[in-house]
Amino acid sequence: MADPIITATGLTKSFGPTQALRGIDLTVERGEVLAVMGPSGSGKSTLVHCLAGVISPDSGSVVLDGTDLTALSPDQRAKVRLQRIGFVFQFGQLLPDLTATDNVALPLLMAGRSRRAANTQAIAWLDRLGLGDQADKSPGSMSGGQAQRVAIARALVTRPAVLFADEPTGSLDSVSSESVLGAMLEVVRESGTTVVLITHDARTAAYADREVIVRDGLLSGAYASVPA
Repeated sequence: MADPIITATGLTKSFGPTQALRGIDLTVERGEVLAVMGPSGSGKSTLVHCLAGVISPDSGSVVLDGTDLTALSPDQRAKVRLQRIGFVFQFGQLLPDLTATDNVALPLLMAGRSRRAANTQAIAWLDRLGLGDQADKSPGSMSGGQAQRVAIARALVTRPAVLFADEPTGSLDSVSSESVLGAMLEVVRESGTTVVLITHDARTAAYADREVIVRDGLLSGAYASVPA
C-alpha cells in the first residue's frame, strides 16, 4: 500500500495460557474502510484493541499515523486515542442524562475546547448526520438508529485519523442498520477518515473496501468487498 495509516507487525498477545494473537501482520491504507471479521474468540477484538492502542501486544509493533503506539506509556496512548482515534460501540454508550449536543461535544471539552466552540461543532456534526432536530433531546427519547447516529457524531467530532467501529449496528433492525451504516460511511468518505469495522455480519462487511478474517489468532484472508 502506498500510504498506510496503520502498520502492525508480528503482533502476539496471550491471556494466561490462551494465545489470542499468534503473529499478525496487517496494514490499513489511509482512507480505507476495512472490515475485520471472525467468530467469537477468534482474536479479532484483541487485534483491534492493539491497533487502537487500548492494550499493548506482548510482542510486535503498531504504528498509527506515524506514531509507534507500542513505544508509548499508557497515558501517552490515551492522549493519542483522544486526539486521533474515534470509537463507536454496539450500544452507543451515550450518557443518558445529557442531550445529544452535550454528548457529542464531550470529547472536545475533554480536549480543552471552549463550551461555545464545542457546542457549535457538535451541532454541525448532528446536522451532517441528519439529527439537527434532535440536538436538545436525550438518548432515551430517540430511536435506536438516531441514538447510534449521535454516537457516530461524537466519535467523529474530533476529526480522528481512524474510526474504530465495533459492531456499530449490531443492536439495530435491518432497516435502521442500513440507514446508520450508510450515513456513517457517507461522512467518513467525505472526510477521508479511515475506518476499521469489527463485525460478524457479512452484509455489514460488504460495505467495506476490504475484509480480513481472524481465526485462532491468525489472519486467514484479505478480500476486496463489493457493496450489496
